[in-house]
Amino acid sequence: MAYRDAVIAELRSKTRYDPSEVEPRVAARWLQSGIFHPQPEGTAQENYSIAIPPPNVTGSLHMGHAFQDAIMDTLIRYRRLHGRRAKWILGTDHAGIATQMQVEQALHAEGTDRDALGREAFERRVWEWRDRYGGRIIEQLVRLGASCDYEDERFTLDSDYAAAVLRVFVALYEKGYIYRDRYMVNWDPGTRSAISDLEVEDREVSDTLYYVNYPLADGEGAVMVATVRPETMLADTAIAVNPDDARYEELIGREAVLPLVGRRLRIIADPYVKPEFGTGALKITPGHDPNDFEIGRRHELEQVSVIGEDGRITARAPERFVGMKAEQARHEVVAQLRAQGLVAKTEEYLHTVPFSQRSGERIEPLVSLQWFMRMEDLAAPAIEAVSGGRVRFHPQRWAAVYIEWLEHLRPWCISRQLWWGHRLPVWYRGEEVYVGLEAPVGDGWERDPDVLDTWFSSALWPFAALGWPAQTSELKAFYPTDVLVTARDIIFLWVARMVMMGLEFTGSIPFADVHIHAIIQAPDGRRMSKSLGTGIDPMDLIEGGPRPPVFEEGGSFPAYGADALRWGLLAMSSSQDVKFAEDKIAQGLALANKLWNASRLILLSVGEDARAAREPTALEDRWILSRLQRAIEEVGRRIEGYDFSHAALALYDFIYGELCDWYLEMVKPRLRAGEVSLRATLLYILTETLAFGQPIIPFVTEEVYGYIPGSEGLLAARRVPAAAAALDEHAEAAIARVIEAVQAVRGWRAQARVKAGARVPARLLADGYEETQPHVAGLARLTLTEDGTEPIATIPVPGGVVEILAGVEVDLEAARQKLAAERARLEREIERARAKLANQGFVANAPPPIVQAERDKLARLDAELQAL
Repeated sequence: MAYRDAVIAELRSKTRYDPSEVEPRVAARWLQSGIFHPQPEGTAQENYSIAIPPPNVTGSLHMGHAFQDAIMDTLIRYRRLHGRRAKWILGTDHAGIATQMQVEQALHAEGTDRDALGREAFERRVWEWRDRYGGRIIEQLVRLGASCDYEDERFTLDSDYAAAVLRVFVALYEKGYIYRDRYMVNWDPGTRSAISDLEVEDREVSDTLYYVNYPLADGEGAVMVATVRPETMLADTAIAVNPDDARYEELIGREAVLPLVGRRLRIIADPYVKPEFGTGALKITPGHDPNDFEIGRRHELEQVSVIGEDGRITARAPERFVGMKAEQARHEVVAQLRAQGLVAKTEEYLHTVPFSQRSGERIEPLVSLQWFMRMEDLAAPAIEAVSGGRVRFHPQRWAAVYIEWLEHLRPWCISRQLWWGHRLPVWYRGEEVYVGLEAPVGDGWERDPDVLDTWFSSALWPFAALGWPAQTSELKAFYPTDVLVTARDIIFLWVARMVMMGLEFTGSIPFADVHIHAIIQAPDGRRMSKSLGTGIDPMDLIEGGPRPPVFEEGGSFPAYGADALRWGLLAMSSSQDVKFAEDKIAQGLALANKLWNASRLILLSVGEDARAAREPTALEDRWILSRLQRAIEEVGRRIEGYDFSHAALALYDFIYGELCDWYLEMVKPRLRAGEVSLRATLLYILTETLAFGQPIIPFVTEEVYGYIPGSEGLLAARRVPAAAAALDEHAEAAIARVIEAVQAVRGWRAQARVKAGARVPARLLADGYEETQPHVAGLARLTLTEDGTEPIATIPVPGGVVEILAGVEVDLEAARQKLAAERARLEREIERARAKLANQGFVANAPPPIVQAERDKLARLDAELQAL
């Protein structure tokens, strides 16, 4: 008894829900309980699992993380609630380039660099960096309420994981899929490494297009070419024209002289050349342009590289340019061409230029000796997995994008010129090459200094994180996983590669469903970015922090809490990209507050001995129980269909609307009267509401659950019964009439400026309210009477009318004016709609859905006018 008294006293004192106080405390209880760490029992078909897209180890939570983590946690908690052994596989990615760049920046601030430290010392510094900052994003996941398996956290450079990565490399090499070759790569001068095509972004750039005369070797004129990169002409090895271009027919097979260098260049014919671009004659530089590289291979041209990996001009160029940065060399080349009278003209030229997503610097196409992976044989089964329906995309349209990419694959450059990452298991001795899991025996072997592309190791994540290649109990219990939640920008970088690797090394697809979520944009529609002032830190929304510059009002966010952020992001979710809306987060907090206040009302009204039970004694009890069951089914159906926006809104509508605004208002008289049987029903409704709401708003539901008499353990560990409760169509129809009638009367009250607390005398002249007259009277604040006096207003309601009688202060003139203004507005809108539909040009030419929408609009306006 004393304990219950203390609980009641605590509840009475907490008149306001404070997420900043509640959520960290609840999160600590979850972690201490161990409920997020399922035992590896049963099979993957019996269990449920999701592999988190491993965030960068030194990163912090951004809005994209928060969004997809809210989605994944909703799925995991929902399946756990319904009795599945659910594991959310947790880990972080070593993020080779991103992490190395952070450490190099720190070294630069200290006045040193990685070369001065040496490889071993540099790697130690990176591990120290990881140990210092690597836990930040995990702490933020806990704060968000993510129910990951924190007891089984993985890291992509852990010894077991690293061994799996090297084993895959060796196996693919032995099958002939991995090979070494000199090929054109995307060289990133910022990271001093090759990067993949998928890490390159095109930007529109305005450059100068130079028209340069190349003298013919026989002295009979010149060939004019156009280029935006005159510094690369130092590496030209040919001039190409289209074979069907009549202007150059007589030049094919002759030679030109390369200005400033003197090298003779063959004039060749190749169908790649576009006669309409520039002059129709193209300088060919196989060492610095991917298209020229392919032309060079077709015509067996020499590959000359004059720009090195450091971005400076190499010794293959004339001595006066050697050592210059490429940009400086451009100006010097142009100056010398002008001095020789070889620049015919210039013009501004707008074109797309590749830049590194990693460093932000302009990509330098270079021919480089790298390790590559051919993908065709791996792609075929990955295509079949999707086209055959074993892997399903949501929304389905992304399946075509996935297949299109896999059908047009190029070799994947998998080596990176970095020190942080999975070092290639490759050794060299002279011309000998050894690939293996262990170093070769004998003297003179040197290991390749390069590391693997981070996406190579990430491609193994769903199975290597569970212990593969060892046949662990975790692998048996939770692989294949059930769903991957990610954004569209890594369908190629990651999703397709996981499918390929999963099929190749486990024989199974890595996941059955792929949910591609929308991108949350800044409020003004731009991408979220700290540098642009449009980035929003999720922790600032949870705990209260400064609004970024994109918010003109400035100031700080309120401490909305994690539940509000989760609900708001889910409510914003869509199949299309969406702008961030702070009002959705505020709506999420309002929902948490509403549930807290409703729970206090119930819990402070029931005794210590009350226990939850389904014991309806009144029509409104049967109604709310039926609506509760419908809400449970609707939210579940939406979650299972990856429709998180409608799941969040359905939860909101039930709690905020049906439970709080209607049912609790209906039963307040019974509560005040101390009706004992109502207490069990209220506790039952509250308990079940908390249970089906906790996958979306887990903190407030867990906090309230702890106050319910007789509750044991944690709500997050609770399982719901498999059998669904029966629906009550009669009760739903009856209370629906009540709600519609009350809303109609409330609308009239607002128009007539009736004081909020005033009770209005009225007659209810309508069928179907035999059981519910008290609810209409109570909720609409009417005093129902049989008085036969003339009404001052008549309000249509389902089944009849409500007649308002004199006897309360009513501003009828104001009501008439409002109705007249509304009638005039509707008549104008109707006239416009009818005129539009009378226009045969509109009806004949507009898309049918647009025409139908206009017809529907006219019907709606007519109905509204008729109601007035």
